Amino acid sequence: MTTRIALGVEYDGSQFSGWQYQEGTRTVQGCVDAALSKVANHPVTAICAGRTDRGVHAVMQVVHADVEVERTMRAWILGSNVNLPRDVSILWAQPVDNDFHARFSARGRHYRYLILNRLVRPGVLHQKVTWEHRPLDVERMQAGANYLIGTHDFTSYRTVACQAKSPIRTIRYISVSRQGDKITVNVGANAFLHHMVRNIVGVLVAIGCGEQEPAWAGEVLAAKDRTAGGVTAPPHGLYLYDVDYEAPYHFPKPGEMLTDVL
Repeated sequence: MTTRIALGVEYDGSQFSGWQYQEGTRTVQGCVDAALSKVANHPVTAICAGRTDRGVHAVMQVVHADVEVERTMRAWILGSNVNLPRDVSILWAQPVDNDFHARFSARGRHYRYLILNRLVRPGVLHQKVTWEHRPLDVERMQAGANYLIGTHDFTSYRTVACQAKSPIRTIRYISVSRQGDKITVNVGANAFLHHMVRNIVGVLVAIGCGEQEPAWAGEVLAAKDRTAGGVTAPPHGLYLYDVDYEAPYHFPKPGEMLTDVL
């Protein structure tokens, strides 16, 4: 009998070519599938809530997998982690019904983008944040971000290669805050387009450093043309932070330690 399980996964994306399995290159899915398959003693494929790109991290990626053996949830967690590299970790595992789908059952996704805003490049945080040496005004950035909240056609904020059938998405919130040299951009939406968060951050950085006025974020949105936008921000500062599901699916939220660090 096949059983479906949901799992929470965190990973440092610095040394991965993204989530999705690709022959001949290191991917998060490739590592997770291999680890789960060893515990199950049969091939297992993990389906994720949202595919992340090369260099992008995850604090709480949610996946589901169909397995043909009985194991305790503790065994799925600890057994998988023994077989995973040190930059990937299974945080939790729960049995779910066959109606659950990590991607299609999700009702919201949350991303966090971290910017180190100082004159000197990062050492310890290399590939964990995006460095911007120009002083950024977070109030200007927030004013620009406000133009993007709501349901819109985000064609200007997705990559030309995006395969989504519709560019319509609903951004529920965008917050921009500063703590010392760290600027945090939090974005929550029903779903995201390819490179959408990175393109939003690219526009906000141009506004924050004074190259553009806050209203430019709305002008880019209205253009419905990717060439009207700014530079795509680097992947290193981007974290898939959490995924929302409705009842009866209640999963753990990001841990306090990572919440404090990020």
